Amino acid sequence: MPYRFRRDIRPYKRWRAGFLSGALPLICMGLILASTACSRDETARPIDMSVREDVAVLPEAEQVLTYAYLPQFSHTVSFQRHHLLIRYLEAQTGLRIRQVFPDTFDEHMRMVGQGSIDISFSNPLIYVRMAEAYCTRAFARVIEANGRERFRGEIIARSDNPAVQKLADSIGKRWIAVDPASAGGYLYPLGYFLANGIRPSDFSEIAFAPGPGGKQEKVILAVYAGQYDIGSVREGALEVVADKVDLGKIRVLARTQWYPGWVYAARNDLDPATISLVVAAMTALDDGNPEHRRILENAHMTAITPATDRDFDTVRELWQRVGNVQYRCAAPAVPDPAAVTSPQER
Repeated sequence: MPYRFRRDIRPYKRWRAGFLSGALPLICMGLILASTACSRDETARPIDMSVREDVAVLPEAEQVLTYAYLPQFSHTVSFQRHHLLIRYLEAQTGLRIRQVFPDTFDEHMRMVGQGSIDISFSNPLIYVRMAEAYCTRAFARVIEANGRERFRGEIIARSDNPAVQKLADSIGKRWIAVDPASAGGYLYPLGYFLANGIRPSDFSEIAFAPGPGGKQEKVILAVYAGQYDIGSVREGALEVVADKVDLGKIRVLARTQWYPGWVYAARNDLDPATISLVVAAMTALDDGNPEHRRILENAHMTAITPATDRDFDTVRELWQRVGNVQYRCAAPAVPDPAAVTSPQER
């Protein structure tokens, strides 16, 4: 009896059962949806592209203003020093204000130029550079915790380093500075070195504190650890690391001359009325008021006073002499804060 081939139909039966229970319902549903969506009885609705609907934009007073402290210290220190001041400004002006934290000096300047920072609190060198590049407007300056409107830089070394006992010993040594855009931590000491006949080429190395934020602390720690022979910081920075190092092992070789203090500036297109509200609230802070004193002490200030671009001409002149920068923008006038009523009077 010849052999007859007999196909095993069991795999086919399994496939058919799976298809009927799984894939087929999905296909049917797709056909139903397609017939519903593309019904021949449905007429297309024309869209008039010439009709536009305005999108409501909150007035500037109701938008969030961004506030940034130049990252000379860590972000934690920046927040701790200024969060009470920001809350006070919100309460006094009715504005919403959010603190932002650039990682570097360059990023701070770039964010101001991009409009990502509305209110900048920076050293005067950063300000004059932003005024040149982006026409930012100085509107206030601070009186520091020591009662001075000005500040200066310090040149430091290990007190037990026998090779560095006086400023002239800096020649041939390794210098670490805060940042090329730091006033007290680089520009002022550089000007001081030049005034004393010491040029950048006289150092074996000039380095800048690495990484984001905390640059003043990093300079001090690098000198303390012996990684560099000398360092430059703004006066007062040593106090920030008093709980980390033995300050008795740090010698201040020299202090620079005094220059204008830190400055508040606004991006060039911020509403002048908004600036005036902020200035009025800042200058109303009174060290004789216990609550105000707490805010000011927290921010390491004793008062905030109005300022104009001209207040920083000495810094501008030093920067032009050292950095050979030509300025092309003149900061527009800021409205008189006295002409602006308080939120309670409006």
